[in-house]
Amino acid sequence: MLSLVIVFVTCFLITVTSMDISEGNKTLVTEFVLTGLTDRPWLHVLFFVVFLVVYLITMVGNLGLIVLIWNDPHLHMPMYLFLGGLAFSDACTSTSITPRMLVNFLDKTAMISLAECITQFYFFASSATTECFLLVMMAYDRYVAICNPLLYPVMMSNKLSAQLLSISYVIGFLHPLVHVSLLLRLTFCRFNIIHYFYCEILQLFKISCNGPSINALIIFIFGAFIQIPTLMTIIISYTRVLFDILKKKSEKGRSKAFSTCGAHLLSVSLYYGTLIFMYVRPASGLAEDQDKVYSLFYTIIIPLLNPFIYSLRNKKVMHALRRVIRK
Repeated sequence: MLSLVIVFVTCFLITVTSMDISEGNKTLVTEFVLTGLTDRPWLHVLFFVVFLVVYLITMVGNLGLIVLIWNDPHLHMPMYLFLGGLAFSDACTSTSITPRMLVNFLDKTAMISLAECITQFYFFASSATTECFLLVMMAYDRYVAICNPLLYPVMMSNKLSAQLLSISYVIGFLHPLVHVSLLLRLTFCRFNIIHYFYCEILQLFKISCNGPSINALIIFIFGAFIQIPTLMTIIISYTRVLFDILKKKSEKGRSKAFSTCGAHLLSVSLYYGTLIFMYVRPASGLAEDQDKVYSLFYTIIIPLLNPFIYSLRNKKVMHALRRVIRK
């Protein structure tokens, strides 16, 4: 249902803004300068090395987890299907941002075309949206597994899990089209400097010649309708799980469940906290450096941490990894 709404809104917005497309085609600025994380050239090489290492670890962690789940029959279960989907989404998020940032550290001009800018935003927004819904699916999966273990095979079959995973990616594919279609109505005729390390959509609004008020309103509305309901669903699911855990008599089982849910909630809090602060909060005079730090969390740091947060405390994943190492 949500995907149909997004498609309808997209078509409506394209129609409404069609009168502005001809103006957008007259864009004078077709390339932008990304100033990056710092204006100190002597830090560029250091940052290049640090973020290259971070990117390599991120890709090895996430893609390695996907391969592990794919190849081990013991992990062909709904929980690990969602975990593999999350790992792929994290890999896409990191790849949409980090490689271009690494190039800019070594490129003195740090130029990026308008087409590249929009493409980068689309893939980032797509993977970020997908991750929001995948985190909901994972929270619901844990709720059913812990609170209704006898009904788990019926309520969370592999077929249903595959359908839910597909829905998450379809919504993730469609949602950014709304914002991309609205970007076509903007013109960039005076300024071409983006004081950021990637083509963040709010930064594009700042340098557009015509008013981006409609764009900003749609960002706020869609951000609220996606992030807040999904976050509330996650909180409710884990609250039910924690209450169920407290009823357990086994201290060992209680400790294990608390440890697992605590790690998941930490990851969710970091991810949603930074996203909501960036895209749902009202406009404020927040310093650009602070904005960059928040953006670093959900674009680079969280994709790095997630495969370790969700895997290191999972015995089946660790056993599968040991089997691979022995082979």
